[in-house]
Amino acid sequence: MACLLTLKAEIKTLEHVFPKTHERFQVLSASVDELTCRVIGRHGKKHDIHAHITETYSRTPPVWFADTDDHAITNALHTLSTTTGADNHILSQTKLLLELVCPALGVPTPPDLERQLRVTFAQFSQSSRATQASPSSGDGAAASADDGFDEDDDDDDEEEEDDDDDDLEPDEDMDEMHIEMEEPTASEKDPDKELCPEHQMALERLRQHHSRELTRGPATAGSVQATDRLMKELRDIYRSESVKSGSFKVDLQNDSLYDWNVKIYKVDPDSHLYSDLRQLKDKEGIDHILLNLVFEDNYPFEPPFVRVVYPVMQNGYVLLGGALCMELLTKQGWTSAYTVEAIIMQITATLVKGKARINQGAYRGQYSLSRAKQSFKSLVQIHEKNGWFTPPQADG
Repeated sequence: MACLLTLKAEIKTLEHVFPKTHERFQVLSASVDELTCRVIGRHGKKHDIHAHITETYSRTPPVWFADTDDHAITNALHTLSTTTGADNHILSQTKLLLELVCPALGVPTPPDLERQLRVTFAQFSQSSRATQASPSSGDGAAASADDGFDEDDDDDDEEEEDDDDDDLEPDEDMDEMHIEMEEPTASEKDPDKELCPEHQMALERLRQHHSRELTRGPATAGSVQATDRLMKELRDIYRSESVKSGSFKVDLQNDSLYDWNVKIYKVDPDSHLYSDLRQLKDKEGIDHILLNLVFEDNYPFEPPFVRVVYPVMQNGYVLLGGALCMELLTKQGWTSAYTVEAIIMQITATLVKGKARINQGAYRGQYSLSRAKQSFKSLVQIHEKNGWFTPPQADG
C-alpha cells in the first residue's frame, strides 16, 4: 500500500475540508481502509457513496460503490475506476468525483476545490513529519501535531494557509509530497493474522495470483475493481461471526475469486427445512445446502448469478435448474451496496419464508447451470412485464 502517513494525511484532509456540516459534500466516516461520504444534490437529496481502500492502493484506485442507482453517481464511479498514476490517490479521486457528479446533479461544485485540498494536505503532511521527527515529545505536543488544526487558532491557520500557498507551485501535484513510511504496527504488517491458517493461505494464493495478473499487463477497469471488491468481501466473510459460528462456509472453485461455492449449514430450527436437512444427513450424509455464486467483471454494479446446486428443492422460490426467484438478484433490484454476506443471509431467510422443502431422493442432475440460467432469464422477462409480487406483511 502507498505510504501510510501520506494516506492518513489525505484522510484528515478530506475530513477537515468536508465535515459533516458541509452543504455539498460530507465525509461521514473515514479510515485508512474505508471512506463513507455523502453528496447533497438538488432539493437536499442525499447520495451516500463508499470507497474501499485496498491493499493494491495506490497502484489501483479505491473501489467505489453507492447506495443509489442514479446514473450521475454510477457513471462517475465507473470513471473513477479507470484512473491511473497520481489520479488513483483518494484526494484526486474525490476531486474528480465532485467535478463529475455536481454538474450532473445540477448543483455547483465546491469553490476553490483544488486549492483547498492542496493547501490543507500540505499542512497535515507537515504535521505528520513533525510528529514522526519528534517521537519523544510530550503528549500535548504529539496531540497537537496529530490534530493538525486547532479550532482556537483560526487566525493563525489563515496566516499559515497563505504562507503554505505561496510556497507551493500552483500546478504542484499532491503525489509529489512524499512522506517517509512510519513503522507499521503488528496488525498492519499482517492484517489477516487473526484468521485461521486455511483462510490465510487462501487469501495469500489469491493475492499472488492477482499480482501476477497485474504484471502481465493492464487488466480491464472492471476486472480490477471487481477483484479488489471481492478480495475485501472474502476477507470480511472469513472474519465474520457467520463463518466463525458455522452458519455457512465459502470455498472458491479452482481458486477463482469469481466463482464461489457457499455451503449453508444453519437455517431456522423451527422450519421444515431444518428437519429436512437433518433427514438428508441421516440418509445421504449431506448436512448443508450448496449455492454457487458466479461474479462478472462488472461486479459490484451488477449482481452475481446465484443458483442452488443441491439438494433439489420444492417451493422456497427455487426455480427449475436451481435458479432463485429474488428481485435483489436482478439488475432492477440490485444495488452495489449489497455485500456477499448479506446476499447469503437473505437467501437463507427467503428459503425459510418461502417454505422450502427438500425433495428427498430426487435426481441431483436435474439442477444444472444451463437450466438455471434459462429459467432465470424467463423469470426476469416475466417480471419486467408484470412487475414483482410483494407478499402481505403478515407473510414476512
